[in-house]
Amino acid sequence: MSPLDERIESLRAKFGTRLAILGHHYQSDEVIRHVDFQGDSLELARKIDGLAAEHVVFCGVRFMAESAAALARPGQKIHTPRADATCPMADMAPAARVEDVLTALREDGRLVIPLAYVNSSAEVKAVCGLYGGSVCTSANARVMLEWALQQGDAVLFLPDKNLGHNTANQLNIDPAERLEINIRDEGRRLDHKKAQYARLLLWPGACAIHHMFRKAQIQDLRRARPGVRVVAHPECSQGVVRAADGAGSTSYLIKYCASAPAGAKIAVATEMNLVQRLAARHKAEGKEIFPLKALACSNMAKTTEEGLLELLTNLDAATPLCLSPDVVEHSCVALERMLRICA
Repeated sequence: MSPLDERIESLRAKFGTRLAILGHHYQSDEVIRHVDFQGDSLELARKIDGLAAEHVVFCGVRFMAESAAALARPGQKIHTPRADATCPMADMAPAARVEDVLTALREDGRLVIPLAYVNSSAEVKAVCGLYGGSVCTSANARVMLEWALQQGDAVLFLPDKNLGHNTANQLNIDPAERLEINIRDEGRRLDHKKAQYARLLLWPGACAIHHMFRKAQIQDLRRARPGVRVVAHPECSQGVVRAADGAGSTSYLIKYCASAPAGAKIAVATEMNLVQRLAARHKAEGKEIFPLKALACSNMAKTTEEGLLELLTNLDAATPLCLSPDVVEHSCVALERMLRICA
């Protein structure tokens, strides 16, 4: 154990049950080895209600810590080692623009229900809660989109168009009933005529990492390595998902690699920290697991052991993440709807 590891573990022991550290799958091994709970967005959101800790440190990106702050009990403090670890996809859907676009769509006389991927700000989640909508993760997007479609005339799915399209394909929603909307000029560029006929209105956002995977990469790999399996995250394009042998959330990818037979060769189209961890975990079983393309999220990488140590060293005096009362109230409505529906 390095001196840095020792100092972090000493502080964890000092705080004891007053502290809980959560880490997303895309964090580096150096950070993950210090967390109490590792998971995807849904798994970690479900942990909040049962945590007795006074201090909850969330190692991930900002929207994840915001969700934890919205669900936290009174007196519970949510911290993040790097407040500037944002998500570019979440930033593609500013709350004010979302509300402007949603209002413009509803002025056509249709009840449009907003459904936000959890990769969105707390303010966007609050808009969803206020307007009768909810949120979803990649693990429960199908269930939540099916629910949202039953609540009104159409659904505004944001901010990830790829996850929206891939989930719509699972539900057999005709492409003719989908529309990627123009969000420019506070919604004044909307094609209201086309929007009237769409059941699914898709915000034009995408993950900077998953959008870089290509169908051609899979085709080239299959030619070079016959028998290879390919699995992809549903934030990838429709072409990538269709060309893969399977697609699903980080939890799905983990289970797929675990259940594959010894000797399997598996290319995984997602952030490389998770893939490298899976490769190390299953190496002894003779499985070869590797990234379809080596891509790392630079914002996830902002959380380091050094940053975690600095936060823990000053934890009692650290300023926790705070949300306005209105944002807490309405984002909680959206988050709790999801947790209730997917219980």
